[in-house]
Amino acid sequence: MKTPNLTYVLVSPARNEEDYIELTIQSVVKQTLRPKKYVIVSDGSTDRTDEIARKYAAQHDWIEFVRMGERTERDFAGKVGCFNAGYARLKGLEYDIVGSLDADLSFDEDYFKYLLEKFEADSRLGLAGTPFSEEGRTYDFRFSSTDHVSGACQLFRRNCYEEIGGYKPVKGGGIDTIAVLSARVKGWRTQTFTEKSCLHHRPMGSAGRRGKLIVNFKLGQKGYTLGVSPVWHVFRSIYQMSRPPYVLAGGALLLGYFAAMIKRVPRAVSQEVIDFQRKEQMKRLRQFFKLAPKDPA
Repeated sequence: MKTPNLTYVLVSPARNEEDYIELTIQSVVKQTLRPKKYVIVSDGSTDRTDEIARKYAAQHDWIEFVRMGERTERDFAGKVGCFNAGYARLKGLEYDIVGSLDADLSFDEDYFKYLLEKFEADSRLGLAGTPFSEEGRTYDFRFSSTDHVSGACQLFRRNCYEEIGGYKPVKGGGIDTIAVLSARVKGWRTQTFTEKSCLHHRPMGSAGRRGKLIVNFKLGQKGYTLGVSPVWHVFRSIYQMSRPPYVLAGGALLLGYFAAMIKRVPRAVSQEVIDFQRKEQMKRLRQFFKLAPKDPA
């Protein structure tokens, strides 16, 4: 395809990413279609993250470095604060696409050109990305739809991002999921394009069995706050029981959800988003069981 006419900008919130941020920055610098501006926002980093980012900002006039003050509280809302600080630096700049890019990724030189081609081909595409790979493994989409776009790298059509009001600063996480659902409720199409992937260099859930159980318990809690259907969550938990640590991981996921339900933890999304999400989840479950092979008589 010809070079897309669309232009894009990127924002990377980063906290103590000295081991990986240079890989991310180099991947952006090597793009065949570079962003009009790339803002790297340090979330009060205490390692060499700032030094590395400043070095590249000095070498490229389209890269800007911003440092936030140190925070005593760690939560996902802080990432939104960092993104918003970077987003504010884009004011007055003309562009079509804005992207949130984690500072521990790497990707090939045509990565963003590929995604911009998708936006150019579909005017209703509001949010797009690709899967990410960890240690040679990508996400299993059997229990997830390609309508969801990972928060590791999310590209928004500018009108879409403005229409949903940007990222919501939810302390418990799920900001990427809320963005996807909000875009879909507004009538935008969202898509993970699986022909490409990026590499995620900081493994998630790698703290051993106990760490995995805690992570899954919190994921269960997050599922409740995001309005996930209890029926959907039960099936998701059963699926997780088939993966290491067997039974325990899925059990922790299930326990976290229903613990949040019993405590009546406040929802992080509107009833409109909850209803929309549950309708889609039930549709996908029906499709899954319809396509599943029947046991022989």
